[in-house]
Amino acid sequence: MSSMSLIKITWSAMTFLAPLHILFYSVLLGTELYLSFVMLKVCHQSLPRAAFTTLLERIFPIYFRDQVLLILLTAVTIPPYGLLTLLESKANWIPFFIAGVTALLNMVVYGPRTRRMMIDRIRQETRDEEKSNNPIEPDGDMKALTRSFSHNHAMSIHLNLVSIGAMVWWAWKLASRLEC
Repeated sequence: MSSMSLIKITWSAMTFLAPLHILFYSVLLGTELYLSFVMLKVCHQSLPRAAFTTLLERIFPIYFRDQVLLILLTAVTIPPYGLLTLLESKANWIPFFIAGVTALLNMVVYGPRTRRMMIDRIRQETRDEEKSNNPIEPDGDMKALTRSFSHNHAMSIHLNLVSIGAMVWWAWKLASRLEC
């Protein structure tokens, strides 16, 4: 294969991968930032607690799944050679590894646990209300559920922030390649 053919193949791959990479990366970071800092705040302030809880239990499994998928698509479309470019230096793969692991932990471990604790707390509140019409101090079961929910929810929030941070790190690295 002549060097001219290799240049054409390289140019072709780069012109195909670069726009896809920017598209997937933009959707990923935009989704992370919008959901984490805009949509959740507005919904928390605007919706009654039961409606907010129902919304969260439907949105987050989809969000975590799509976050993992978009991290993967962004990683495999890094110009000029996709995965080969990702693997050529630590500075390329570390942000994707961090974002991927944290998003995967949220999708598989902390997201489902938080969702389950949220549902269990609502059920416990219903049981507690049936026991008495008077406002009472939460019982041991409710305190344990609240503690478990708080721990898992905090982990999920922090993992999401680490994932966002890793993708901002990638943005910095990507932008440093630009020539003015």
